[in-house]
Amino acid sequence: MEEFHKVRRLPPYVFEQVNRLKASARSRGADIIDLGMGNPDLPTPKAIVDKLCEVVRDPRTHRYSSSRGIPGLRRAQANYYQRRFGVKLNPDTQVVATLGSKEGFANMAQAITAPGDVILCPNPTYPIHAFGFIMSGGVIRSLQVEPDDGFIPAVERGIRHSIPKPLALILNYPSNPTALVASLDFYKDVVAFAKKNDIIILSDLAYSEIYFDGNPPPSVLQVPGAMDVCVEFTSMSKTFSMPGWRMGFAVGNERLISALTRVKSYLDYGAFTPIQVAAAHALNGDGADIEEVREVYHKRRDVMVDSFGRAGWTIPAPAASMFAWAPIPEPFRHLGSLEFSKLLIEHADVAVAPGVGFGEHGDDYVRVALVENEHRIRQAARNIKKFLATTAKQPNNVVPLAARR
Repeated sequence: MEEFHKVRRLPPYVFEQVNRLKASARSRGADIIDLGMGNPDLPTPKAIVDKLCEVVRDPRTHRYSSSRGIPGLRRAQANYYQRRFGVKLNPDTQVVATLGSKEGFANMAQAITAPGDVILCPNPTYPIHAFGFIMSGGVIRSLQVEPDDGFIPAVERGIRHSIPKPLALILNYPSNPTALVASLDFYKDVVAFAKKNDIIILSDLAYSEIYFDGNPPPSVLQVPGAMDVCVEFTSMSKTFSMPGWRMGFAVGNERLISALTRVKSYLDYGAFTPIQVAAAHALNGDGADIEEVREVYHKRRDVMVDSFGRAGWTIPAPAASMFAWAPIPEPFRHLGSLEFSKLLIEHADVAVAPGVGFGEHGDDYVRVALVENEHRIRQAARNIKKFLATTAKQPNNVVPLAARR
């Protein structure tokens, strides 16, 4: 039977191939150290869980909630932006709660995209940045760029060679998967360019609080006039170790927030009210929980960079995010990221995310997530050291099991 139109537009989900191999290895008794999916392993802070338990006991909170977010939650997010970025938001018109930043991006795509609209999107990037628009009928023009002096010229070329003129530009810094961070000066240039060319900016700031070495990543909304063209998406998943709670936000331009709010009103009734109340409690906290989470990832980053380096795999230290963007060791680079990821599962009991899953320009890399404790990260390094020592001299002789069958 022929696949439906929207399903046909989606490529095979490469991460699923790794997941199947991982599950198969575990079924055989292998102890797989999973550094693949960015699924935080830290517990949600106790005070947030306690607030959820307190509110859930009130049966009045079990009814339908508010799709756009209860007023107290939207005020808490506005207050967070004021404290953290010095950005003033109207919680009634410039803030909407989303079921995670992923859902927010996908529904924004539905809200603003007409068939054939062109979207400028980094490559590699988090898959929903591109495929949310593809599922909505848009066309992606990929930008293989970093947040540096080459960014604006690349965007200019994208506009010059696009018919129709691009509707929107996606930003994601700190980046998933590359962990690159943008400066406020970079955002100033991009905002000026977007206003000059009448382009919407959609910024994914999900990793705003997971940063190291003392330099908090800025928000694009800190740029004067950015509110005219920008919407920014944030998430509580990593900041407060709340991934399964599915709580995020879109903030910024009133017209775009209104469009997203209207689409969402047809699709959901919002998160469970006790979750929204607990999320507001988290945002109104003193920041100690955020600092504790940040410190855990910082230590894990240092352990990973050191232990993997000693194992023979040099990985640049990420400045932010819960990921490292690791170049495939030279002897294996010709295999591509998917086959290399399979080898690590089969011969080192370590799972990583193949870079090609984030775009074709990521195929020389894998993404390593800091979602195991320091002991497990060191164990992964020992496994990798043994794998490299036994195979690096003859990598062509190492064939993934899947290819042998």
